[in-house]
Amino acid sequence: MTDYVLVHGAWGGSWGYDRLAGELQAAGHRVVLAQLTGLGTRKGEFHPGITLTTHIDDVCNQIASAATQGGFDTFVLVGHSYGGMIVTGVATRLGARIKALVYLDAFLPQDGQSLWDLTGEWEHDHYIGSQKFTPGAVAPLPGVVHPLLSPQPLLTLLEAVKFTGEEAKVGRRIYVFANAWEPTPFRKFVARVSTEKGWEYHEAKAGHDVMGDQPEQTLAILLGCA
Repeated sequence: MTDYVLVHGAWGGSWGYDRLAGELQAAGHRVVLAQLTGLGTRKGEFHPGITLTTHIDDVCNQIASAATQGGFDTFVLVGHSYGGMIVTGVATRLGARIKALVYLDAFLPQDGQSLWDLTGEWEHDHYIGSQKFTPGAVAPLPGVVHPLLSPQPLLTLLEAVKFTGEEAKVGRRIYVFANAWEPTPFRKFVARVSTEKGWEYHEAKAGHDVMGDQPEQTLAILLGCA
């Protein structure tokens, strides 16, 4: 049995992992679906002071809660899109307990980088433009449509990840790149994981919703971490 922690992306919720979580559980594994303050099932808790640290705390606290019920001494940690920022932050605290760290078409920050640093002028214009309507909140990007999406706290996009050395203790690092989505802000990470030692790299013929477009491949990659 392997324990999995699945972290969703900006504007979304844990519902994006419903099928994957069910299949992992059916295979005999335990799963924590991260619930992030102000998003998804917790969108009623939104306030403009929510930061990246808030979401890192959320995930660490949910792992700790799961551990009190048995298990989760070690786990596979998965982040999709903005979730890559969060799982990197979790690794700076719990790296020695992470059996494998999986980035599903996700942001891959280096020390001192924020999501703002990893995006460009088009995204920045949207982040700032959204403040005209709801200060502290960023509406989903144009063209990103789903009835369950909710505004993203602006500060989560501006706060940088700070490395501690603990992140170097992660057992395995895996990057999954969706090659059927353009323009993509994630292509820059392909060059990095292809040249840095210690990375396993996969490509998925998928749009950004890798787990929805390529569920069997995604499941196989995660089961390979067990």
